[in-house]
Parts: sequence; structure tokens; C-alpha cells
Amino acid sequence: MKNNKLLCSAIVALTLSGQYVHAQRGIPPKEVTKSLSVTKYAQVMDFKPEMLKLLKVPSGWQVSLAASGLGKPRMLYTSPQGNVYVTRRDGGDVLLLQDKDGDSKFENLVTVVSNFKGVHGITMKDNWMYLCNSNEVRRYPVKPDGTLDAMAGETLIKDLPDGGQHPNRTMDFGPDGMLYISVGSLCNDCKESDKETAAMLQVDPKNWSRSIYASGLRNTIGFDWHPQTRELWGIDNGGDAKGSEWPPEEVNQISQGGDYGFPYAYGKQEVDKSREDPAGNTKEAVVKNTKPSVLELTAHMAPIGFTFFRGAANIPQEWAGDGLVAWHGSWNAEKPVGFKVQRIHFENGKAVKAEDFLTGFLQGESRFGRPAGITVTKNGTIYISDDAGGNIYAVKKTN
Repeated sequence: MKNNKLLCSAIVALTLSGQYVHAQRGIPPKEVTKSLSVTKYAQVMDFKPEMLKLLKVPSGWQVSLAASGLGKPRMLYTSPQGNVYVTRRDGGDVLLLQDKDGDSKFENLVTVVSNFKGVHGITMKDNWMYLCNSNEVRRYPVKPDGTLDAMAGETLIKDLPDGGQHPNRTMDFGPDGMLYISVGSLCNDCKESDKETAAMLQVDPKNWSRSIYASGLRNTIGFDWHPQTRELWGIDNGGDAKGSEWPPEEVNQISQGGDYGFPYAYGKQEVDKSREDPAGNTKEAVVKNTKPSVLELTAHMAPIGFTFFRGAANIPQEWAGDGLVAWHGSWNAEKPVGFKVQRIHFENGKAVKAEDFLTGFLQGESRFGRPAGITVTKNGTIYISDDAGGNIYAVKKTN
């Protein structure tokens, strides 16, 4: 009997100890909150060439079909030599797209990398092409004809955080010569245990060591440096299952050491009241030390690619400091939103508003395309990938 009492006491002590440890993970919010999760996918329309007429661009521009039948093309990149490449995450390959007669249509497609499962991010530096999936960064020498020497490829990083809900890594070299990699959160809005998730990483190409450049970024797939200020800007995906109109998609100026609020706040330090308080602190206190967004846009549009024009030819002079963002489209709003490309207008180096640039993929509550990647060539042709229709579109100024 005595031993049984000791055993019971031990069990109770362990139970209370477990409750105490659990409590230290976070205190439930004081207010009773309601979470409204809406699941509504736009109806799918199979793409047909005549649907090109449904696409709209600003006056003085035209849109055409540059390539079709590509499966699920994702991120686009234009090399310093003018070659255009596209990654295909689902196919595990990278294509070189060749427009030899300059009519903005790709007559030839060449596979330059294959068997790289989940390949998504792409950039180039010093005649090397850099590619990444959710865990790895590899590079390949670029040949004079734009193809790659696949046999001479190198794996530079192989331990990036697992993908979870957001496996679509992107990367680029900054004006400082460092490599920047965006790593999304593992889940919708949980507090990440791995500090390298929901973050922008900075990698030193001298030894491939890395550090956290900025944190609290839920999933900033599209980012680029402003051509005049050289500041880093990114478009962050807001959280799901919090209603149709909140939280907003964010345009952030990303600075070193900055915490942009996720998972405790969105937008201009607007606290997510549905979240628990962090251990030993409150959400409100934590949020006071975070960076607010510069511009908030419609919730659930799902930003993917983002790029500045950087003074390309045939682009209006007043657009030189502006950027383009591809809105992949919603699944978590009562009325489908996104499914278009917008111009982010900057004034004095700051984002101030968004204006439609390429629309028409969404027809009522049906869609035939989902913009994903964007690249702007030196001659001012804008290529936009559509990973639902399997197309790449060319948009260019006509007068």
C-alpha cells in the first residue's frame, strides 16, 4: 500500500510538472476570439488560345503568348547575356527559353538542369547559375551558349530548414555581394522552433556560412533591391483562416536585424488577438519592438514573384523605381481575389500604392491562370509565368 501511495504521488507530481512546462510555452489569450476559416477555390477553366483576348494591360501595352504547354512553370530569371530561364518545381528541372528572332516568342526550349527535385529559386553571379529547393543550394557553370555544365555542378548548402507548409525557397545576390535566401514558415501561424524559418537568411559566398538577416516574415517569396535606394523590399504572405479580409498582404522594407511581427502581428503592428501570449511576456509587448509594413494590400491574394523594373528600355521613365508583383490567387476568401499582376508604385523610394497591370485571369469566380514568376529583360519585355495554365506571357510597350 505504501508503495502504491508513493507511485500515485509521483504520478501527480509528474502531471503537475507537465502542466507547468506546458504553461510556460504560452498563455492563452485573455479575450475570447473567433476564427473564421473560409475555403473557396476559384473554378478552373482550361486554357485555350482564344482566352488571350480576355487579358487586359494598360493602354499602350500589349500581351502575347510567349510559350505554352510547360506544365507548371514557376520562377523566371534573365541572365546578363539576355537568356531567359524558368524553374519547374514539379518537374524538377530548369529550362532555357530561346527567342532567336526577337518576336517575344520562345521558339526553342532547352533543359539545362534535370533531376533537381523541387527546384524553385534561381539567380546568377560571375557566370554561375545558382538554384535551390527547400533544403539545398547548388550552382552550375554557365556555358557561352547559355546552357550549363551539369557535370561540374556543386552543392553549396544542403541543410536549409524543411519546407513544411511553405517549401518555395527563393534567393538572390544583393548589392553587397551576399546571397539572400527567403525561408517561409513551416505552418500557418505557429511560433517556429527553428529560427531560420519565417526569415530572410544572409549567406557569405566566401565560406557559405549563414546568418539570420531579418525575422518575423511569414513567407516572403518575392523580394528585390530598389534600383535607386538599394534597399531590400519584399512582399509577404499574410496568414490564413482568420477571415476573408485579414490579415493583409504586406509590402515590407526589409532591414538587417528587423523583426516583422509574425506570428504575433501583421501589417502596421496589428496584433493577432487569436494567438497565445509568449512565455513570460505579452503579444502587445513583443509587437512594440517589431517593424510595421510600409503598404498593406488585399488579404489572401498570395504574392509570388516580385521584381523592380531597374531602368529597362521601353519602360516609362516614371516607372523606373516601381516594381511588379504576381498575385497567385486566393483559396481562403469568400470571393476569389488576386490572379493578376500589379505594379507597386514607389515615391521617394517608398511603396505607396498598387495598380493593376495584367488582369483577366479571373472571370467572375472562375480562373484560367495563376501568375507566379516575373522577369524584365533589358529591352523591356516582361515575361510572366502561369503555373496553372502552363504558359509564359510576354507584355511589352507598343508606343
